[in-house]
This record gives sequence, structure tokens and C-alpha cells, in this order.
Amino acid sequence: MTPVFVRSLGRIDYLPAWRAMIDFTAARSETTPDELWLCEHPPVYTLGRAGKPEHRLVDNGIPLVKVDRGGQITYHGPGQAVVYSLLDLKRRGLGVRALVDRLERAVIELLAGYGVAARRLDGSPGVYVEHGGNSIYPAKIAALGLRVTRGRSYHGLSLNVDMDLAPFSAIHPCGHAGMPVTQTRDLSIDLAPARAGEALARCLIAQLER
Repeated sequence: MTPVFVRSLGRIDYLPAWRAMIDFTAARSETTPDELWLCEHPPVYTLGRAGKPEHRLVDNGIPLVKVDRGGQITYHGPGQAVVYSLLDLKRRGLGVRALVDRLERAVIELLAGYGVAARRLDGSPGVYVEHGGNSIYPAKIAALGLRVTRGRSYHGLSLNVDMDLAPFSAIHPCGHAGMPVTQTRDLSIDLAPARAGEALARCLIAQLER
């Protein structure tokens, strides 16, 4: 099986990370190893190719970046574990749906190891846990969005770990009005963001090798 290299980038601004993903993907050859990039971002909203600007409800001063991934609007900020998946899907024999499945399963497996049951939600990629409030939705704990070009992927997923969730109230998360969000800290999981990213990368590599 083709190895996957894991790189820890620390806290990095969103735009340089995005440009680096584009450059890496454009320059890679058939023999370039796959990589997972682990990082956190300063506060930023990102709007996917199909995203609707009206899903940002108020301008709270946090910058908005229109990006080339799929999906709607989401928030990245300190205390969130981001895993970017720079993979040669063609070489691995994976389609986009199969990669989404493995990304979601990696999060579900990680949470299950701490006794937390998580699941998917039809029509809204990501991972969710049950929520005791009045929302018709479960609470979103992980979001994902991908770009695939010439059979190679970039972007990836984000897991809410130990962060200020207030900026999510200024958007319709992933385009869903009233969708609650949560994080591992609020589920009594004792994990720092960097450790969560490392654990998530291990779970994702295990999924890719199955």
C-alpha cells in the first residue's frame, strides 16, 4: 500500500495553506507520496463553490474566503483540528464518494474510542452527534469539503475540539439554518487540538489501508 506522510503545520493562515495545497497538487507526479496536513487556522469563514452568500447572517469582522472546494459555508478557528487530505485517488482506486466515506468513518472511529456515538446525516456530509436541544438536527462536530482535480484530492475535514463556537452562530453551518454545532471538549473528551489531529490522521490512514 502506498504510504501516507503526515505533516504538522501548526497554526497557519488559511490563504497560504490553500495556495500550498493547490501548488502541491499541481506539481505532483504519479510517484509523489500522498500527504495529510494537520493544522489550525486563525478565525476565518470559507464558502464553497456552491455556497450561498446569504448563509452568512451577519458581518462580525471575521474574513470570508471563497474557495474551490465543494460544500457551503463553514468556520475555522483556533482549537479546531484540520486535516487536509492530499491524495492520489486514482492510484488508490478511490472515487470521491469513497473518500468522503473514509473521512467520515475516521471521525466516527475516533469518537467511538472515547465512548461517543456519532453518525452521518443524509444530504449533509460531515459527522454528527445527538443533541439534547430543540433543533431538528443533530449537532455537527466535523465538517468536510473536497476538491478533486485529475484524480487528486485536496482540502479535507475539520473536527471541533476546544474552540470558541460563537462564530458558528453568524452562519447557517453548511447551509442549514438552526443546525447546532458541538465539540469534543463538550463531550468530555480530553484531547488537545494537535493531539486530536494526530489521532484523526491515524484513523484516516487506517481507513485508507482497508
